[in-house]
Amino acid sequence: MPMGVAGRQARIFLLNILAVLTVLASSTCSAEVHLLVSAALVTHSAQAEHSPAEPETHGLPQSAVEVGRIRGFPITNSMVVTWIVALGLIVFAHFATRNMKAVPTGAQNFFEWLVESLQKFLEGIIGRHLVDRTFWFFATIFIFILATNWVSLIPGVGTIGWGHQTDHGFKIDQPLLRGGNADVNMTLAMALVFFAAWIIWALQEVGPIGFLKELFAPKGESTGPLKWLLVVVFLGAGCIEIVSILFRPISLSFRLYGNVFAGENMLEAMAKLVTGLGWLLPIPFYFLELLVGLVQAMVFMLLTAVFTLLICQHAGTASAASHD
Repeated sequence: MPMGVAGRQARIFLLNILAVLTVLASSTCSAEVHLLVSAALVTHSAQAEHSPAEPETHGLPQSAVEVGRIRGFPITNSMVVTWIVALGLIVFAHFATRNMKAVPTGAQNFFEWLVESLQKFLEGIIGRHLVDRTFWFFATIFIFILATNWVSLIPGVGTIGWGHQTDHGFKIDQPLLRGGNADVNMTLAMALVFFAAWIIWALQEVGPIGFLKELFAPKGESTGPLKWLLVVVFLGAGCIEIVSILFRPISLSFRLYGNVFAGENMLEAMAKLVTGLGWLLPIPFYFLELLVGLVQAMVFMLLTAVFTLLICQHAGTASAASHD
């Protein structure tokens, strides 16, 4: 990748990290969203036998905990982690692109390799035309989710905070830090940002009429009664597709949230499984969660890219053919 292109991509990356962070913060301050899914935690049989009359709850709380307020603005522990991640990424991107060299080394070399690899990967899936228009979002969302997932695995996240003493040790009730993607408000905000961008890209590529045709117009060539039958069939299919589109933000957000939340609960369960071995048992699972964090970031990026391709592919194909 030419040096100038990498520099522009880096600056676009910085601006969009700030934009995504702003939306995430405002979303997290909205009404709490509670997920009606419970993660199964492993508990020791001896603890079950000697449990108190009022059973202790284990695992992370399903909702983020408010740790403070700034002029009435609530700050949650998941927001703190997302701000730390965003600030770290901004600082790194600025440092890597501060003194651009024709032959990159160090941080610039890594940053250009990351940007170029993501660009080539997405280009093979959605094509050059859509990559030029949408790469800023897909690259930002992948790097941001991956960094948030991995930072959430650092010891101390979720294990330092306020709590009380129990018969089985000190229990954290209000952790100071919480994994950013272990908060459904965070993942839902990212999904809604994509949904808004998806609508804009679709309207820019195919226009309002083309957008409606993609949803409701019959596909293929037909005449006579078959044509009218296909009109009715594709009209019904379009209504189903609208329902599917409206549920995409929910499926995207809950898929990412569920995997990250369950992983963090699993690590906590392993740490409490055997007294005295809490430092050892979670280690293999940390490596598993590193892989899960990468996979979930990739899945989120790929799904959003494919959703974009499905609505814009005809226009993108026509544009690519005209360039050839």
